[in-house]
Amino acid sequence: MPTKRMSESVGSTPAARVMASKSARCMDMVCSCHIWWSRVRLASRAAYADDQRTLTEVKRVARQTRQGNGDPLWRLARSRGLNRRRFLTLLLAGGTAAVLAACGDAIPERSGGADQSVASVEPPLVFKDPTPFIDHGQAGLEARLELQTGSITSNEQFFVRNNSRSVDLDIERWSLVIEGDAVDEGTELRFDDILRLPQRRMTSYLECAGNHRMMFDLLHGRAAKGTQWGRGAIGNAEWTGVSLADVLTLAGVQETAVSVLLIGLDPESPEGGFRRAMPIEKAMHPDTLLVHRMNGEALPTDHGFPLRAIVPGWVGSSQIKWLGRIVASAEPQWTRNNTTSYVLIGDGYEPEGEAVGRVVTLQSIKSALALPWPARLSATRHQLAGYAHSPYGKIASVEWSDDAGTTWHRARLASRQVEYGWVQFAFEWNASVGEHTIRTRATDMDGNTQPESVPFNEKGYLFNQLLPHPISVA
Repeated sequence: MPTKRMSESVGSTPAARVMASKSARCMDMVCSCHIWWSRVRLASRAAYADDQRTLTEVKRVARQTRQGNGDPLWRLARSRGLNRRRFLTLLLAGGTAAVLAACGDAIPERSGGADQSVASVEPPLVFKDPTPFIDHGQAGLEARLELQTGSITSNEQFFVRNNSRSVDLDIERWSLVIEGDAVDEGTELRFDDILRLPQRRMTSYLECAGNHRMMFDLLHGRAAKGTQWGRGAIGNAEWTGVSLADVLTLAGVQETAVSVLLIGLDPESPEGGFRRAMPIEKAMHPDTLLVHRMNGEALPTDHGFPLRAIVPGWVGSSQIKWLGRIVASAEPQWTRNNTTSYVLIGDGYEPEGEAVGRVVTLQSIKSALALPWPARLSATRHQLAGYAHSPYGKIASVEWSDDAGTTWHRARLASRQVEYGWVQFAFEWNASVGEHTIRTRATDMDGNTQPESVPFNEKGYLFNQLLPHPISVA
């Protein structure tokens, strides 16, 4: 089927928009560092002349490290364990030579003006600074709930879950192809085409299906397969983008369509681009979005720049990052991510379709305290806080118990609720010396509540039983 291109090229206007959005988020840094740039120019002139970096280029490097995007020198530093602050300090003090020395590299020989050392460096697993996170290697970065403030998770503290390395895409070369046997004709959209469509803003939590997986081992004594996520593979953000339904309509989706497959541009993922399908009903829901902004800023590289899916209430694997291809079909579409991965395997889970177990789509109702696990507190009165969410809608109540569930007390819902976001809760607790556990229990508007226990499944998905949070008081 021939592909219809909606615009011949990205052109200067969308590129300017994207650069403007990236520049806007860094203006505070640039304005406050005018003297800093002057010192860089004076103190590091020789080093930057050798590397042919101009003052403008140095500003760009600083902006990109702040955004999580990838300057080649920053990629090298990041892959060698340098965080952003250390990287910029070295850059200020000694230019490229200082950074390379810290990375254990000599200044490279020149060949045709290209920086061969940086070009040959293996890209990092993720681009953001791992310092505030629990680092799970290639699987990603787990947020620490105790660092969360307010109801919105900042881009810098938002967890990262990858099935391969993060992909640094060039927006001027990026396009989105919509094709399949259930569209009138293949369609190719550029970034400015996306910006021309009606824009939506929506707050929604995003959670990995394996969040809380380690609890199977801690509480059931039986470890599930996969990365042992604690409670931090979740975040809550405001997303801006377009409805998937509008994009499909633009391509002429047909009434025969049964399923829609989303495919990412991460070639190292199994199947050559992470992919998952959804029923046409979910794809055409007005709140299933393709987003290009996160908390008012351009999507960071680790979170799918320039375009990703947000599917409220569904597990994170459905919310494809670095989106590059959409396939609408008159038949169900099966991939490894809904046949052998992201399926519930265990007693009571009947296989469906071509899957070896029950396909994981919808998340589960949960609550968690925003404390380290285990926590250590002083013997005094504390205000404790946490977060609760449900894929079925708004939270009606959160209760807490410090006597193994014999007595339950109502917590205060401390943040404004939105349809797809989590809600912050809080309560006061008199901490006495000794060892304690506190349980929290969320109930949503439809009466769904957290269970006392959940059956084991081999891959450790959707763990949502009541958590006995250990707290030591001295």
